[in-house]
Amino acid sequence: MGHKIHPKGFRLGNVFTWESRWFAQNKQYKDFVVEDSIIRKMLLSKLRQAGITKVEIERSINKINITIHVVRPGMVIGRGGQGMEELKKYIENMLIVHRKQKGLLDKKATLKLDLRVEPVKEPNLSAYFMATQIADQLARRLPHKRVVGFALDKMMSSGAKGAKIILSGRIGGAEISRRETYKKGSIPLSTIREEIDFVAVPSLTKSGYIGVKVWICK
Repeated sequence: MGHKIHPKGFRLGNVFTWESRWFAQNKQYKDFVVEDSIIRKMLLSKLRQAGITKVEIERSINKINITIHVVRPGMVIGRGGQGMEELKKYIENMLIVHRKQKGLLDKKATLKLDLRVEPVKEPNLSAYFMATQIADQLARRLPHKRVVGFALDKMMSSGAKGAKIILSGRIGGAEISRRETYKKGSIPLSTIREEIDFVAVPSLTKSGYIGVKVWICK
C-alpha cells in the first residue's frame, strides 16, 4: 500500500488537516489554488536557510492568513520585525502582479495579508526539513551512506517510532541509476491512526537529479 497512495493524503481528516483552508465559488477556486501554489513555492525556496517545514494558508473575504513553520524563526523575523515586513510586502507585490496578469485585480477590493511565524519544536521529526538537509548534503557530494545513516539516527533519537529513506538516481555519480532503501524501526503505512510524515524532494547533483523520499512515523 505504501507505494500506491500518498501517506499524508491517505490520512487527511483523521490525522492531518489541509494546509490550505478556504471556500471558493466556481471560477475563484482555480485562481486560489494557483495563488496558494505560487506563495508556497516562493516561501519554501526563499526561506530554505531558515529551515522552513510547512506553510499554512487560510482565506476569508479579502484577507489571507499565512502561517510559516520554521526551525530558525529569528532569521525570518529579523531585527525589530523588519524581515517580516519585507516578506509581507514581497508577497503582496507578487500577488498583485499575478492578479494583474490574469485580469483578476478588483479595484474596490483591498488585499489584506497577515503573516505569522511558528517555531518548530522538534525539527528532526519533520520529513521536509530532514529531506532538504539530505538533498543539500548529497548536492555537496558527501558520502550518501553516512548522510542517510546520520539522518536516521537523528530521527530515532528525537523520538520517532520508525523512519525510512529512499534514494533513487545516479547515487554517488554511478553510471547506472539505482534505488536504495534505508529503514529503522516500524512504519505501518496501512494503519490510518498512525501519524506518518512523508515528503519527496529532488537533489540536483553534478551527475543529475537524485530523488529523496522520507517517511517518519511519529
